[in-house]
Amino acid sequence: MNTYKWLLKREFWEHKGGFFWTPAVIGALMTLFLAVSMTIGLTMKSRHGMQINGEQVTNLGHLVSPEQKAEVVEAISNGYIATSAPLFFVMAFVVFFFCLGTLFDERKDRSVLFWKSLPISDRDTVVSKALGALVVAPVIAIAAAMITILGFMAFISLVVLIHGGNPYTLLWGPSNPLSVLAHLIASIPVYAVWALPTVGWLMLCSAWARSKPFLWAVMIPVFAGIFVSWFDIMGLFNMESGWFWGHIVGRSLLSAVPGGWLTLLDVDHVQNPEQLGSLLDVGRSYAVFLKPEMWIGAVAGVAMLVGAIRLRRWRDDN
Repeated sequence: MNTYKWLLKREFWEHKGGFFWTPAVIGALMTLFLAVSMTIGLTMKSRHGMQINGEQVTNLGHLVSPEQKAEVVEAISNGYIATSAPLFFVMAFVVFFFCLGTLFDERKDRSVLFWKSLPISDRDTVVSKALGALVVAPVIAIAAAMITILGFMAFISLVVLIHGGNPYTLLWGPSNPLSVLAHLIASIPVYAVWALPTVGWLMLCSAWARSKPFLWAVMIPVFAGIFVSWFDIMGLFNMESGWFWGHIVGRSLLSAVPGGWLTLLDVDHVQNPEQLGSLLDVGRSYAVFLKPEMWIGAVAGVAMLVGAIRLRRWRDDN
């Protein structure tokens, strides 16, 4: 465990720009953008009041209707998603290019010779890199998202105070940002299992490719999808070509995007933006573990990580 601790620290130090500074900068920009947007919006509506549940409200302290309070809470919950979504999409890009370059770059700059001279196995090295993508990156993204959400809530609280409301009873109590943090942390195991196919495939290409790993990683599944569609190979199994694009090509390249597992679940109830907050439900996310597609993809991802371990052991670009 101590070995993995230092290997994870190594990955963080070597990729601090992507793991730490990128979400930090995006979070700061999101907070600034939300503050400026709300300031402009409130300035424009200051003379006419705010419309909540179809009624004009100039003093938030007068919100006594349950419908009005429910609308405010729903708006805050949707604000959580709007605030954190860019951070998680950026995290997906960071994970994608981290996995794609991590085993290729060490061969390119010959640093692999130094690391192989240490008493650290190829298995431990590859597993630590995978954990960096599957655990470290989402943990840092969640921390950045929560800091951004708290900044957003602090600014909203100031607005509520200015308009005569009580921030605790109107915002912090009903919306409960700590429960959002608990939901995000609880979703890390779901993300780790869901992202295994993409992480495994990208690291396999990173260990195998002698040059241009990005082209190999993208071209192989895409051209395989084109080949399958062109010759209607899935028709031999009474299946549509779309199945191959969704379950093979999509899972190979896009599983690093958080929330992608919701495509396996029934989310038809989300008909409008006001219902986006229900997507944070942990029970709904954990239901994906009952889907065979989840575990088939995880097994495929582990198999590709095993292949990356063996390739790192024997790959020699000389």
